[in-house]
Amino acid sequence: MSDFQCINCEEAQKLLSQGAILLDIRDQDSFHQGHPSQAKNLNNDNIQALLQPLAKDHNILVLCYHGISSKSAAQFIHSQGYTNTASIDGGFSAWQALFPDDIHQGI
Repeated sequence: MSDFQCINCEEAQKLLSQGAILLDIRDQDSFHQGHPSQAKNLNNDNIQALLQPLAKDHNILVLCYHGISSKSAAQFIHSQGYTNTASIDGGFSAWQALFPDDIHQGI
């Protein structure tokens, strides 16, 4: 049984407008080629720096390529005590298809 939620891109957009943080776990090259404008690139080197300042009940959204790897990442973040963690179904592929004007390149 998972402790995190799986949500669609529209639900994620709504949560972002309410202050959620979006963590993109794709590799740095893929992130630089294109990512949601509000996303932060999460990796093993910066995970503590990104999570530590957040309240344990802060909404944390996790994005990967297609919505599969983000489930493991969301579960890990939840296991660290963050109670409002969600994986985005469809990942970056779905996000880019639904919100093409929200894709940012570079850092």
